[in-house]
Amino acid sequence: MTRRLVTRPARRPPGPRPGRGDGADAAVSPILRTAAAYAWRLLVVGAVAYGVFAVLGRFHEIALALFLGLVTAAMLRPAADQLARIVPRPLAVALSLVVSAVLVLGALALVGESVANEWPSLVREFRVGLDRIQAWLSGPPFRLDSHVLSDLQSKIGTYLSSHRSTLLNTAVSGAGRVVAVLTVAALGLFCSVFFIYSGDRQWDWFCEQLPQGVRERVGRAGKAAWRTFTGYTHGIVLVAATNAILVGIALFALGVPLAVPLALLEFFAAFVPLIGSPVALGVAAVVALAAQGPLVAGLVVALIVVIGQIEGHLLHPLVMSWAVRLHPMVVALSVVAGAIAAGIVGAVVAVPLVSVAWSVRQSLRPPAHTEVRRRPR
Repeated sequence: MTRRLVTRPARRPPGPRPGRGDGADAAVSPILRTAAAYAWRLLVVGAVAYGVFAVLGRFHEIALALFLGLVTAAMLRPAADQLARIVPRPLAVALSLVVSAVLVLGALALVGESVANEWPSLVREFRVGLDRIQAWLSGPPFRLDSHVLSDLQSKIGTYLSSHRSTLLNTAVSGAGRVVAVLTVAALGLFCSVFFIYSGDRQWDWFCEQLPQGVRERVGRAGKAAWRTFTGYTHGIVLVAATNAILVGIALFALGVPLAVPLALLEFFAAFVPLIGSPVALGVAAVVALAAQGPLVAGLVVALIVVIGQIEGHLLHPLVMSWAVRLHPMVVALSVVAGAIAAGIVGAVVAVPLVSVAWSVRQSLRPPAHTEVRRRPR
């Protein structure tokens, strides 16, 4: 019998095969491949984010109303929960909203009355203050020509008188903006009623509409986002109230007119971190310069530095660190980016939006696997 010799094909040595492009891939640096993989993913994420912000920009009134409703719910829901223990929940929600509205309207009425009472004397003090500033700038070390300052005042008056129609048209168009603001406020109040009354049930219903596999993750992310948003809202209100009280006491002690309205301006300006307080105190410095002279204005400028140090090194670390853990540089960049994108509203919304996004990312991040070290035998 003759045996058949079966020849097996020789094995190819490991390596790139021609015609499949593996040689080109092997020639690419691993760092470049990793960067390219991240790049296209970042492009997709950027396109989605741009689409979201484009939609929000198109319907910014609705987005702003929802934001105001969430802020109101974050502030008043704890009070409504406490009242719901002794009265029915609808009555507890109504009481919390009515009491808060009375407090806000009372503060605005107090400010309006203060401005109305001090307005005639303030006008006289401003006129005297402008003459004082002109004399101060005419002397050393500035030594500006008094005729130049007088010409500047006359040019300002001429500009206002010649552009009176333009200013009136701007005021009329501003009336339409007032209507839009009132509409947003009414819609925000309407949303806040339901958020306070049954916000948790609304979120549970939303999670039930999602696929079974993602409900638990979305629910966990939502709880983390609401916890961070509530903590930020409570913290920023406490920081703003502290700043307003300190500024009001200091301005009243220095004899600066309109101390209460300027303190209220400081309260609202503190909602823009790192930027709002210096701007509000800059307005107070201008008022102090015109009414009390450069010495008091210098003290108000020094107050800007002191308040900034207290806010940055005491209030924010103590009050905000448990709710928001963001680097000051991230806060500053977020505020500037929000202001560029959407003006003052974007500057207010930017930091809580970034904080919520970071907390959601941290809640969805898988726990780090700890290696169990084997004991040597």
